[in-house]
Amino acid sequence: MKHPGCWKMLTVAMCMALLGCLQAQELRGHVSVILLGATGDLARKYLWQGLFQLYLDEAGKDYSFSFHGAALTSTKQGQAFVAKVLESLSCPEDVAPDRCAELKGQFQRLSAYRHLATSEDYMALSKDIEAQVQHGGLREAGRIFYFSVPPFAYADIARNINSSCRPGPGAWLRVVLEKPFGHDHLSAQQLATELGGFFREEEMYRVDHYLGKQAVAQILPFRDQNRKALDGLWSRHHVERVEIIMKETVDAEGRTSFYEEYGVIRDVLQNHLTEVLTLVAMELPHNISSSESVLQHKLRAFRALRGLQKGSAVLGQYQAYSEQVRREQQRPDSFRSLTPTFAGVLVHMDNLRWEGVPFILMSGKALDERVGYVRILFRNQAYCVLSDERWVADQSQCLPRQIVFYIGHGELGSPAVLVSRNLFRPSLPSESWKELGARPGLRLFGRPLSDFYAYRPVREQDAYSVLISRIFHGRKDSFVTTEHLLASWGFWTPLLDSLAHEVPRLYPGGAENGHLLDFEFGGAQLCFSQQQPERLVPGPGPAPMPSGFQVLKAKYRESPLISAWPEELIAKLADDIEATAVRAVRRFGTFHLALSGGSSPVPLFQQLATRHYGFPWAHTHLWLVDERCVPLWDPESNFQHLQTHLLQHIRVPYYNIHPMPVHLHQRLCAEEDQGAQTYASEISALVANSSFDLVLLGMGADGHTASLFPQSPSGLDGEQLVVLTESPSRPFQRMSLSLPLINRARKVAVLVMGRVKREITMLWMMPDGATYLLSTGPSR
Repeated sequence: MKHPGCWKMLTVAMCMALLGCLQAQELRGHVSVILLGATGDLARKYLWQGLFQLYLDEAGKDYSFSFHGAALTSTKQGQAFVAKVLESLSCPEDVAPDRCAELKGQFQRLSAYRHLATSEDYMALSKDIEAQVQHGGLREAGRIFYFSVPPFAYADIARNINSSCRPGPGAWLRVVLEKPFGHDHLSAQQLATELGGFFREEEMYRVDHYLGKQAVAQILPFRDQNRKALDGLWSRHHVERVEIIMKETVDAEGRTSFYEEYGVIRDVLQNHLTEVLTLVAMELPHNISSSESVLQHKLRAFRALRGLQKGSAVLGQYQAYSEQVRREQQRPDSFRSLTPTFAGVLVHMDNLRWEGVPFILMSGKALDERVGYVRILFRNQAYCVLSDERWVADQSQCLPRQIVFYIGHGELGSPAVLVSRNLFRPSLPSESWKELGARPGLRLFGRPLSDFYAYRPVREQDAYSVLISRIFHGRKDSFVTTEHLLASWGFWTPLLDSLAHEVPRLYPGGAENGHLLDFEFGGAQLCFSQQQPERLVPGPGPAPMPSGFQVLKAKYRESPLISAWPEELIAKLADDIEATAVRAVRRFGTFHLALSGGSSPVPLFQQLATRHYGFPWAHTHLWLVDERCVPLWDPESNFQHLQTHLLQHIRVPYYNIHPMPVHLHQRLCAEEDQGAQTYASEISALVANSSFDLVLLGMGADGHTASLFPQSPSGLDGEQLVVLTESPSRPFQRMSLSLPLINRARKVAVLVMGRVKREITMLWMMPDGATYLLSTGPSR
C-alpha cells in the first residue's frame, strides 16, 4: 500500500539534502539501497550504522542516495524501530559534532521504512524509486538489495526482485547475501543454482564479514607494499607454520538451533578462516587493484588445497552444550549432542611455495579469551653467542620471527599489524595506519610489544562498514563468488561427512579448560596432546574402550588370527609390518611390500605415514597388489589412495615406488599394450625369486581378494605373475597379482574390517568386526 503523503515528504527531504551537492557539481546518478530484514538483530547492530558510514563517506560527491528499510514487520512497528535505530547512529571521532549532526539529519530524512512482502509490494517499491529519481531530475545509477534474512527466504525475494524491482537499462543491480550459503557442497550447489536463475554472477555479493575486518583486508596490500622484503621469505623454505585463529569466550546459548545444524566448522572454519587462508597462501597478482585478477589467484589457491582426512581434525564440545540444546529445543533428558563447539584442523597445500608447511585453523566457543589473529611464524636456524638477556630485538636472529595480522580483541584490544623487529621494517599506508604507541608490560605471543614494529588503523572501522563501501564501489574481490563458494565446500564436505558421528572431547569452558584442548601434529595427522580424561558427563556413542583390553590371538587355517578394535588392530598390523621390514632390510638389504587397494587399508596407510624414523623407508620398495583400470590420478585409482594417504608423507625414493602400468599409450588396460607383462618383468627383475617380503590383502563383500573374483578363474592358476581381470562392479577392468605370485610371498596379511564380512570369514568377531589374518608361508 502506498503512502502518498510520506512519499512526498521523503522526496522533498531528499531534494533539500542534496541541494548543496547539486550546486557543487553535476551528479552522476542516484543509488537506492534497500535493506531487507531492516528490523532484525544484524541490521540493528551493524547494517544501519554501515549504511550511515557509506553516506558519511560519499555525501557531497558523485551520487545521491535513498535508503529503504524493509521487512515483514507492520508499518507502524517498523517505522518506530527504524526511527530508534537511526537516532542511535554515531560518527567517527574525526567528524566534528556539528558536521555529524548535519549529516545524521540528512541520513534520517533520506531513510524510510516500508512493509515488503508480496510481489505487489516490490512493484510499488520500484515505481516509487522511479518516481523519486524522475522528480529529482536525476539518472538512476543502481540499486543495492541487502538480504539480511534467513536463506530459506532468498528464493521468494529473488523472484520478486527479478520480476518486479530491477532497475531500468543502464543501471546496475547488486544483491548482497549473508551466510550460511548452504550446509554442504550439494546444498550450496542447489542454492547457487536457484539464485543463478534470478541474478547474474556479477550481480551477487556474498558477504563474509571477516573479509571486512581491517587487519584481514590489509593482508594483500601489506604483501604488495612489502614485496621486496617478503619475496625471499614467503615460502616453505622460511615459514615454519601459519596459525589462523578465532577464539570466543561466549557459548552458544540462545543460538543452539542454528549451532545444532552447523557447528563450529561450518560456522567459522569453512568460511571465515578459509578465506583468510587463501589471502595468505595465494600467489600475489601483479595488480591487486584488479578484482578479477585477485579472484582468479584465490581460486588457484583453493585448487591447491590438499584433501582433508578424518585425522586432520580434533573436535571438542563445552560441557554445558547438550543441556542447553535439551532446554532450548525441548529434547529428552537422554539426548546427547555430537555437534562440535571447538575444532582444530591441519591444512596443507600441494604447490611449490607451501609444500610441507602446516596451516593450523582453530576456533571454538567457551574458550579462555576472545581474540582473532593470523600468525606467520618463520623458521629460526640461528645460534646466538650472547646470553638471551643481552639479545636486542632488531638485531638478534635468535628471537622469534613472526608477522601477525591481529584481527581484534585480546590483550591488544584493536586491529593491528605486527612485524618482528629482526625481520624488516614494514611499509604501510600512512593515511590509514599509524605506529602503535608504547605499551609497557604488554606481551603478545610470549614477547613484549617492543619486539615488534606495531601498527594500528588511524580510524577503526566496523567490518560491515568496510564491506558496504566495497559493494557500492563494485569491489567483487572482497566477496565470495559462486565458484569460490563451491570450491570451499568441495574442500570441507568430505571431512564433515567423515566426522559426522565422531564424539567430540568435552571441556569445562573458560580458563578451566587448562591444556585439555592443546593439540599437536605430525605429518597430516592432528591429535590432542593430553589423553581424554574420564567423561565429565555421560556422552553419546559406544561406551569407552576398557583400558585393559587386549588384542585377541587365535588361528585361522593354521595361521595366526588377530582380532581387536579397529584402532588397536591397525596399530598392531602396522607394528608387524614395521618389524617385518626391519628384519628384511637387516637380512636382505631391501624390503618389498605389496599393498592392496580399497577403503580398508586407508587407516593403515595413515598409521604407517606417521612412522618416519623406525621404518626403513629408504630401503623399502612399494608395489600394488591390484589396480583399477583408470588413470593414476583418478580418485578411484588405488595408487591415488596410496599417494594421498601414505606416499606424500614419507621419504621413500621415487624409484622404489612401482605403480601398475594400467595407462599406456593413452589407453587403459589394452592387452596389446602388455601392461601386465611389463609389471611381471619389473617384479622378476627386482624381487628375488619373485617373492615379496609381505603382501597385504583385503577382502571384498563378495569374498574376493586382490582383484581375483569368485566368478572368474583368471589369475587363480597358471604361470602368469600379473593378470587382467573383470570385476562385477565398475570400473570393470582390473590388473592384479595372480594367486600363484601372492603365494610365493614370505608373508601374507589379510585385513578384514566391517560387520558385513563376518559371514565370509565364518568366525565370531567383536561388534566392530575387525580382524586380520597373518600367513607365515604360502597358502591358498
